[in-house]
Formats: sequence, C-alpha cells, structure tokens
Amino acid sequence: MEPDTHQLSSQSEGISCISPECFRDSMASLAGAVNVVTTSTVSGDVGFTATAVCSVSDSPATLLVCLNRSTSVHSAFVDSPYLAINTLSEGHEQLSNIFGGKATMPDRFAVGKWETLKTGSPVLADAAVSFDCKVTHIQSVATHDVFFCEVVAVKRDETAGALVYYQRGYHHLQD
Repeated sequence: MEPDTHQLSSQSEGISCISPECFRDSMASLAGAVNVVTTSTVSGDVGFTATAVCSVSDSPATLLVCLNRSTSVHSAFVDSPYLAINTLSEGHEQLSNIFGGKATMPDRFAVGKWETLKTGSPVLADAAVSFDCKVTHIQSVATHDVFFCEVVAVKRDETAGALVYYQRGYHHLQD
C-alpha cells in the first residue's frame, strides 16, 4: 500500500530557502547517533556511515535512512530488499571513519566482527543496537533517497553507550 503524499499549498512559493552551506553549518548543531548501514548483495557486503536515521512508527516498527543518490553504494541499496542499521557505541570511531570514507568494501568489513540475523544483512556483533530490516518503500527527495525500513529483528547490548556526532566530532554518551 502506497503512503499518502500531500502537496503543500503554493502559499510558500515566495519564501526562499537557506544556502546549502548555511544548512550544513547549522546541522552541525543537531547531534545524531552514528550508524553503519549495511546490506548483502551477490557481489558482497556493502555499507556506509549515516546519521540520517530516524524512527517512523512502532506499529509496524519502521525506521528511515537517507542516502545521497551520488554515493558509490547507492545502487547496491536500491537493488537490495534488505538492510541492517547498526548503531555504534564508544570505541567505534575508526569503524565509522572507514565506512564513511573511500575504503573498499572488503577493507570496511575487515574491521569489526560481523554476523547476520534474519535477512542476511551484516550486523555488527558489538553494536549498541542493530535493526535488521526489509525495505518497504523508497522516496526520492532532493539529492537523497529515503529508505523506509520495517524492522524484522533486533539485537541490543543494554550496557553499551552511544556514539554521537555533534559539531563535526564524535562524542560519547554513557549511563
């Protein structure tokens, strides 16, 4: 079933948007959990670092992930029916940097211990939480695709803290 799409009225047409630079600088003040999003393809495992992950609903349990269409991993994710969202914790800074950089996929997955749950997407063994998902819908918005993902399995480490990205640097949250 396709979700309803609502177009806003034309009243906002005279209001211009801020510049991309202003937006990026302002977004630095929005703290975000650091995640490694992964999928498995016939060519091998694929993954990238993302802070653009958000809860959509708990019934059914649904998350969204945003991915720039110009990235090298985009086509792998568009072609895959499944993905996993691995939320990182303290000590995962190197992993985040590798998955956010230009390293080859084998080099990315050489860091950390990986396993699978239901879908076959790679799940980081010591992630704070991993959400194993089936992709239910992809919506294009500006430069990105928004992946809506129904959660089919979860693995949590209740003792793990959180790795967040804020003001262009990593920070740790711990109970």
